[in-house]
Formats: sequence, structure tokens, C-alpha cells
Amino acid sequence: MQIKYTTLNRLKVSENLVSFVRDELLKDLNITPEKFWLGFDSVINELAEKNKNLIKIREDLQTKIDNWHIENKGIEIAIEEYKKFLKDINYLREEGEDFKIETNNVDEEIAQIAGPQLVVPIMNARYALNAANARWVSLYDSLYGTNIIESDEGGSERYDPLRGQEVIKYVREFFDKYIPIEGTSWKNIAGLKISNKDLIILKDDYEYKLKDINKFIGYRGNVDKPSAVILKNNNLHFEIIINPRAFSAAHDIAGISDVIAESAISTICDNEDSVAAVDAEDKVACYRNWLGLMKGDLKIQFEKNGKNLERKLNPDRSYISREGKNLKLHGRSLLLIRNVGHLMTNPSIILKDGSEVPEGIMDAFFTTAAALHDLKKKRNSKKGSIYIVKPKMHGPEETEFTDLIFSKVEDLFDLKRYTCKIGIMDEERRTSANLKECIRTLKNRVFFINTGFLDRTGDEMHTSMEAGPMIKKGDMKTSKWISAYENNNVDIGLKCGFSGKAQIGKGMWAMPDKMKEMLNEKINHLKAGANCAWVPSPTAASLHALHYHQIDIFNEQKKILNREKAELNDLLTIPIADRTNWSVDEINSEISNSAQTLLGYVVRWIDQGVGCSKVPDINNVGLMEDRATLRISSQHIANWIHHGVTTKIQVMEIMREMAKIVDKQNSNDRKYKKMSDSYENSLAFQTACDLIFKGKDQPSGYTEPLLHLNRLKKKLN
Repeated sequence: MQIKYTTLNRLKVSENLVSFVRDELLKDLNITPEKFWLGFDSVINELAEKNKNLIKIREDLQTKIDNWHIENKGIEIAIEEYKKFLKDINYLREEGEDFKIETNNVDEEIAQIAGPQLVVPIMNARYALNAANARWVSLYDSLYGTNIIESDEGGSERYDPLRGQEVIKYVREFFDKYIPIEGTSWKNIAGLKISNKDLIILKDDYEYKLKDINKFIGYRGNVDKPSAVILKNNNLHFEIIINPRAFSAAHDIAGISDVIAESAISTICDNEDSVAAVDAEDKVACYRNWLGLMKGDLKIQFEKNGKNLERKLNPDRSYISREGKNLKLHGRSLLLIRNVGHLMTNPSIILKDGSEVPEGIMDAFFTTAAALHDLKKKRNSKKGSIYIVKPKMHGPEETEFTDLIFSKVEDLFDLKRYTCKIGIMDEERRTSANLKECIRTLKNRVFFINTGFLDRTGDEMHTSMEAGPMIKKGDMKTSKWISAYENNNVDIGLKCGFSGKAQIGKGMWAMPDKMKEMLNEKINHLKAGANCAWVPSPTAASLHALHYHQIDIFNEQKKILNREKAELNDLLTIPIADRTNWSVDEINSEISNSAQTLLGYVVRWIDQGVGCSKVPDINNVGLMEDRATLRISSQHIANWIHHGVTTKIQVMEIMREMAKIVDKQNSNDRKYKKMSDSYENSLAFQTACDLIFKGKDQPSGYTEPLLHLNRLKKKLN
């Protein structure tokens, strides 16, 4: 369907965007459509020109780096000489004096509460609501439904009482470690009541108290027979539900039917890597859902197991405090909004010179306008802040530009300066190498930094494409640069005063079906200094939340402040393979793994507009895939072709074989169109091939330009 435009001032704006602004976005705000479009028009051309100049700087730097590696081909890289070159071309900036961030009005979910963070595609209203409501999740359900508890009925829909008992045992043993009772065990209790402001635990006609009585903070119901008891540990809560008549309490003498864990403390509502939004229709769908979340009225009706259901935002949770006063806890995850980066443009709006609007700038104005509704009611941010996560920025000039964008946004909407807070995603090499200076440009706005292994690896490979063949993907996690990158992010954040004031985050657990493995491994993110880390589902959030009860992250960060700091030399060490005499089988296996996941993701993106999904890998293990995984896979194969590790012919043969496997894996999807029926006529297959064979020439190795181009083609056909 072709976009229809309306001329507004010097802009051509798609008609559905015009009506969305008029009828929905600005409704109940003291802003007229005329003021909105006049204000947008007055700054967009200036910002768009600066945006183009920054992209040109990226291209010029990449050309200079490519030429340097070509000129020094065959010569071992001397790190000091390499650093001098990077400084000479202004890729690497001199580090300035120490400073502390000055961000104010930050919600406690950002500053004081360490916990899991969800990332959800904002284009899907049902997923967005699930994520927003994942602040509180049944720990019993999460344990019972995952591979953490092993039993004969693990994959059955039939309830297994023994499995249920194992869930109860697991929770009680966890409580014994982190919320212990003085003189007895949670496994033996017979009841709970409140007396003289204390939680009383009953067992064999004896009364016991918690070792730390302050971990009891409130209850619901009657003091003698409470229906819920709320506990607090490391600033996170558990709600013990007491309902002897419930099915799940049938074998529990204390009548406990469930334990609700405070889980997803914050959620990134994503306009970027996890969505396929390529035109005005798609962007309005994204903005509309975000608007619904900010107004608090987003609802979705759907059918499940033959029943018609409605999902909406959960209310706050009410209790009686131990002092007998009304107590309310936030019922929903604190919602952040991820805008797109500086690279992409969008046909929703055409500027006076005939060019498309920079999509990141459009996002800034539209997502902030939607958040104005929350500023009136303060249901999301109690402090009156708007939290924007900004990805894929390259160095201090680009973070400084982001500050300018949001200053213009605040001016248009008459907001106090620095109302808009910015999260810096440390996922591009130039930002990693200049992180302190990037933070300095946003020291009054920054609320978040994090690391993203996949995008960061993709940029590492693209930046150093001409340096030589890269090591295998699996070896990247143990390479010198990645360790320095992960540590440097935390070191710089703590040095700049993030602890107790802003988030330091770590990346996604990509295997939603492997929760036992996640529990074993993801605690390392806390040990590394992260006070939030990404999880793929509400279930994963409730389980990862257990880690934050085990470790007081703010004490952990104090210890990390004293460790030896990451070295810039290590961060800039290029992961070139020492040898490339891998066997043909090794090479083909590496390419096959990348090609299979690449095809599995692209075919859904192009044909169905699915930006994030669980894609089975070559071993049929479900992995949460988004554009970051696509970037690393395409860049890795492109690098190996460029350096003769493999050939285009060999890769094409593997792509065809992997397409057959992906087709088979999707055989139960009625909407799915096979790629192997006609490779030449499958736009999805051709797009996947282009991402590899044209990967060397893609800006920063990004996948968006080719994906957007071909998704638009698909929508027009």
C-alpha cells in the first residue's frame, strides 16, 4: 500500500501519522497539532543536517581505518602505533578530568533497586502488557514450568503433586538462606500471623520470628489470619499468598498457595532491534502502544484455550504496613522507551529537501509526546522523568547530538531541562573506547549504561574488517577485547558515580527454555557489577530476581571500585585469528551455524514482519533472536569470505542447505513460505544472502538498511 501524504508547513507527513497526532497523541494535552508540527518543522531540518554530517564522519573514519589496515597488511599491529593513528584521525579522544554524573529526579527502580530488566517489542501490545505486568510474577509457576525442577511430569499438562512439592521445597530452602527464621526452618512452619507489628511464624505450638525482623514490612487481611504477607530483602519483595482452599495449598499445613516474586523492575519498550517497523503504518502501531502504556489504558482482547480474555495494566499492590498504615507498592515495571539510532530514515515524513526524516529524531519527539500523559499522572515515573534508551551511538559527538535532540524536544513541549533521561547503550567500538567522554556529554541526563555483546562484536568485526580473518564466534567471549570491554563499562560507570544513582546493565540470556542454566550462569552479571541485566520473559525475570536476593549489588560495586581497571590496550586488541588452517569441516560447521540462525530470523522479518522471536538453532535449541544476532552472523561470514577462509560459492551452497532446515523447522507455521521452493523468488532468502555478500559495504555492518528495503518491497507486493 502506497503512503498518502499531507503537506504541513515544509513537511510531507503520512496521513495516518497526521490523524494519529491529532486524534490520539495530543488528545488531553495542552498542545495543538499546529504547535506540534510548527515546532517539529522549525528544528527538524537543522537536526537532520547534523545527523547526516555525523553519519558522514562514521563513513570517513571507517575508510581511514580500512586504508590503514590495508597499508599495514602482513605487519603485526603495534598497539601504541595503532592508538596514535586512532587519535590522529579523532577516532580516539583524550580522556578528560574525572567527574560525577549529575542526573536528578531518578526513580528508585533505576537508582536504588537492583533487579532484572525486560526488553519487549513495543509493536506487540500483548507482549508489552505482559512485560509491564511482570513486576510481580508467581515464583511457584516459574519454577514448576521450567527445567529447574526435574520430574517425570516435566513436559506434561497434568499436575504432578511430587513436582509441586519440589517447588515448595525449593522456595522454602531459598527463604531459609536469605530470609531465615530464628530457631526453625520455613519447611516446618504451620502458619503465619501478625502481632505487635511483628511477623509471627507458628510451629508445634511455638512462636518464632525472622532473624531480621525488619524484613517483614506488611500484610493483607486479618492480623490473625492474613491473606498475604510481604517480605523485603535487598530492596526486593516477596508476597506470600495464604489461601488454604487453593489447589496449590492442598498439601501445605501453613496454607501457603503461592509466592509472588518482585521480578522485572524495569522494562525497555523497544522501537529498535526487536521490531520490524519500516513505514508510517508500522511506526503508528509502535507509538500507539507506547501511548497506551503512558496513558494507562492499553488493553488487548485475545482468545486462549477457547476463552476470550482481556489483558490490561495491573494496578498498584495495596497492603497494611507493620505500623498499621496503608502501604502501596508499584504494580508495574518501570517503563523505558528505546528509540532507534542515528542511522536510519523513515518514509513517514518527507523533509523540504525531499529526504526521509531521520527515524531517531522522529522517535524522540513522538515517544516523548506520548510520555507527557504520564507526567500528568505519574503512574509510571513517580519522579516525573521520561526514560529514553538510545542505541548505536558512535563516540562523544553522537552522544552530544542526542543531548541536543532532547533539548529541542523539551523546548517544544515546555519541559524542564533534563526531564528526558538518556540510557547509553555501549555497543559500538568508538563508544567503548571513549565511554567516559560519552557519559560526560550526557552527565545531566544519563541514567543507564550497558553492554551488548552481539552488536558490539558485530561492530568490532566491521571496524577491523581489513585487519584479517576473525576468530570463531564462540571464541569471542574468551578473547582479550571482550573481557576488557565488559569490565571497562562497569569501571567507568562506577568511577562516574553511577552506583545508587543510575543503572549499569548487562546483556540478554538468549535461551528462554534453559532456566536452570540461566540460574547457574547469570549470577555472574551481578558479580561483574551489574545492577540490572536483560532477561527474555517474565518467567526468566522472576528467576533471575533470585540472584539479587543472593548478592547485595551495591556492596559488590564498592569492592569492584578497588579492583585493577580494564586496559584500553586490551579493549583495542583486534580479535584476528592466529591461524586459519581450520579443517573444511570446522569452517563449514561455523558457517552453517551462522547461516541457519540468520535465515531463521530473516525469513520471519521479511515475510511476516516479526522483529523478535524464538528461533531454533541448528541443534533445535530455541534462541531469542533480534537484529544484533543477525549483525554478528552476517559480518562474521562476510569477513571470512573477504579473507579467503571460505568462498562465496561455498557459502551459497551452505545457505541453500540451511534454508531447507529452516523450512522444516517452520513447517507447522501456516503463514510460513518456504525458501527452498524457489531460492531466486524468495525475497527473504535473497535478503539473507545480501546481508552476507554485501555485508562488508553495509554502514557499520548494520542489517537495517537491507532489511527495511526488502520488507517495504514485501509490503508493497
